[in-house]
Amino acid sequence: MERNDIRLALPSKGILQEGAIEFLEACGLRVFRPNPRQYAATIPALPGVAVMFQRPGDIVTSVQGGSVEFGITGLDVLTEKADDGPDTTLIIHDALGFGPCSLNLAVPEEAGAQSVDDLAGWATDLAAAGQPLRIATKFPRLTAGFLDSHGVAPYRLVSVEGTLEIAPAMGNADLICDLVSSGVTLRDNHLRPLAGGVVLRSQACLIAHRPALRVRPDVLATARHLLEYIEAHQRGSGSFFITANMRGDSAEAIAQRMFDQTSLGGLQGPTIAPVVAREHLRAEANWYAVNVVVRRERLFEAVGELRAIGGSGVVVVPCAYIFEEEPERYRAMLAALQ
Repeated sequence: MERNDIRLALPSKGILQEGAIEFLEACGLRVFRPNPRQYAATIPALPGVAVMFQRPGDIVTSVQGGSVEFGITGLDVLTEKADDGPDTTLIIHDALGFGPCSLNLAVPEEAGAQSVDDLAGWATDLAAAGQPLRIATKFPRLTAGFLDSHGVAPYRLVSVEGTLEIAPAMGNADLICDLVSSGVTLRDNHLRPLAGGVVLRSQACLIAHRPALRVRPDVLATARHLLEYIEAHQRGSGSFFITANMRGDSAEAIAQRMFDQTSLGGLQGPTIAPVVAREHLRAEANWYAVNVVVRRERLFEAVGELRAIGGSGVVVVPCAYIFEEEPERYRAMLAALQ
């Protein structure tokens, strides 16, 4: 049965769920969930979109199968569960900026292997003793591809349902391949990451069902709405709008004084407009309002430069959003759909 609703799947628990809800709210897309035990919600700013909560792996499967049009999940889960069939999943934003982690190979502290280059020799030595190198992981596809690319053989992947870090101590594996954020859990379990053993660097990403984007204008419009708010928020985050008053002979003369500074170029140059000053001030000189946007790391430098060239009444306001003519990732999505 053909559907006419639009669904967005979010992680149902953990850091990814918290990050997704906080991130969407920061983008102006607050998720309304009246009961935390409910697995459905809405986004008032997107009245035609139904929000569903699923496990990250199920989100990938749902988007692949078309039962969900959009989903936020981890790049690690998406890559592990990539479908070998038709490419029905399209990443429309690959760096949402939360849920960062890496898939790493890690060994017991007392192990002789120091880097990935040592694994092939370790595997050969174990094979001579009649057993393969054993790696405990919940990411068999990614792990196997990484080991194969480094010429490690023979090996055996060990599936573990619970905590991976304890597998070597229990004698069930020689090393593990697991997600690492801070590295504290590894150290607490007397494990250390192998040098060169990063299989994949991951963070949250936004995915969509490619066929729906191609045939449903409402889904394409929702994709643009999502990307508009996400990109505008990310562009504005860490940027500040500065305005100040300045005397000068003309807007062009003030602009040149600003261009001579290192921090005052703005997005496409400063915006300068005449100020209608009081009559007794008007006789002294022409007054102009100058506006510029700078990044956080250049803020105090920019304020100092403005004051040095005659700026006064400097006001600084954080930018919530910076909208471009069209989201860059929206253009990239349209190109990928061709």
